[in-house]
Amino acid sequence: MAVGAPMGFWKANMPSGMYLRSGCDWSLDPAEVHTISAYLKTLGKTCRDVEPLSRDFYLDYAGWFQQEKGLRSLDVTVRSLHTEGRDLVAVTEGGERIRSRFVVLAIGFGNFANVPRELETLFPPDHFDHTSGLVDFSRLKDRRVLIIGGRQSAFEWAALMREAGVAVVHLSFRHDTPAFATSDWRWVSPIVDRLADDPGWYRRLSADEKQQLDQRFWSEGRLKLEPWLAGRIEHPNIKLHPRTQVTGTKPGNSGIDVALDSGDVLTVDHVVFATGYKVDLARVPFLANGLLPSVTVQDGFPVLDQHFQTSVPGLYITSLAATRDFGSFLAFTVSVRAQAKVICRDIAQARRGAAAHAQA
Repeated sequence: MAVGAPMGFWKANMPSGMYLRSGCDWSLDPAEVHTISAYLKTLGKTCRDVEPLSRDFYLDYAGWFQQEKGLRSLDVTVRSLHTEGRDLVAVTEGGERIRSRFVVLAIGFGNFANVPRELETLFPPDHFDHTSGLVDFSRLKDRRVLIIGGRQSAFEWAALMREAGVAVVHLSFRHDTPAFATSDWRWVSPIVDRLADDPGWYRRLSADEKQQLDQRFWSEGRLKLEPWLAGRIEHPNIKLHPRTQVTGTKPGNSGIDVALDSGDVLTVDHVVFATGYKVDLARVPFLANGLLPSVTVQDGFPVLDQHFQTSVPGLYITSLAATRDFGSFLAFTVSVRAQAKVICRDIAQARRGAAAHAQA
C-alpha cells in the first residue's frame, strides 16, 4: 500500500515554468517499459520536442506512469510511525492504523529546506521564503527581491520572478558566477545501473574516491548553469552580486536595507533563500512523533545497510536522506530505478526467509 501524495513536493513546491536539468533518459521505470520515450510515443512526440523537460511535462509523465502501472495511493497524512512487535504501524491524522512488516520512506526533500540560522534571524519572518515555499510569484509583482544563493535554483527563480513582474531581483552569492554551460550527465546512468547490480560498490570506495566522485557531481551540477537560462538572466532588472555575503540589515525608509560585505546596500521588500536542503531526520514529523529514537542517525542522516534498511528492521529510507551512505546521485530522480530494485529484492528475500522459517 502506498500512502501520501505522489509527486506532492513537485506539485506544491516547484513552480510552473521550471525546467529539469535532466533529459528523457532519466525515467522512472526499473523495468524500462514505461519510460519517458514510451510516453512521448503516445503523444506523437520525440525527446527533441520536449527537452529541456518542463516541470509540468514531468508531472504529466509521472501521472501516466502511475496509471500504466496501476499504482494507487491512500491520500492521507501519517502522524506517527512506531513499532509493535516485529511490525511497523503508521497512524494517520484521522486515527487510522496501518500495519506492515516493511515500510519504505520516500520522503524526498520537503522536510529539509535549509535556511541558515545566522541569516534567518536578520529578517522579519513575514519577509522571507525558501525557494521551496515560493512557487507563486504573483504576490511579489512590482516588489524588490533579494535572492541569497547562486546556483541553478537561485538563477531560475530570478528569471521566473522577473518574468512574473517582480520589479528588480538581486542575487548575492559567495562564489564566482557559475558558467552557463551544458552539464554532462551521461556518466550517471551507468553508476545507477551499477548500484542496482552491486548495492555496496559506493560504500567500498576509499574516502579519496568518494571525494573525487562528489567533486564530479559538484562540477556538473554546482559550477554550471543551464544555457537556456542565460538570455533570461541578462536583463537590467536582474542584478548579480558575486563574491558577496550579507553582513546586516535594518529597516529602511521604503523597505529593508541589506548590507553586503562589498559595501553595497540593497533596499528590498522580500528575501528568498536559495540555500538548498540539509537532511535532519528529526525534522520529519511522523518520525519525531514515533520511532526516531530507535533509528541510528549520524549528522542528521539515517545509517543504512547496503539495502537501504535503517537500524529498525523492515524500515527503509530512499532519496536525499540516503546520500550519505550511497552517494550524491541518490538525490536525482534517475536513481529511483536502482533503489526500487535493491529494496524490493531485499524485502522479497526477507519474506522468503520468514516463510521458510515458518515452515521449518
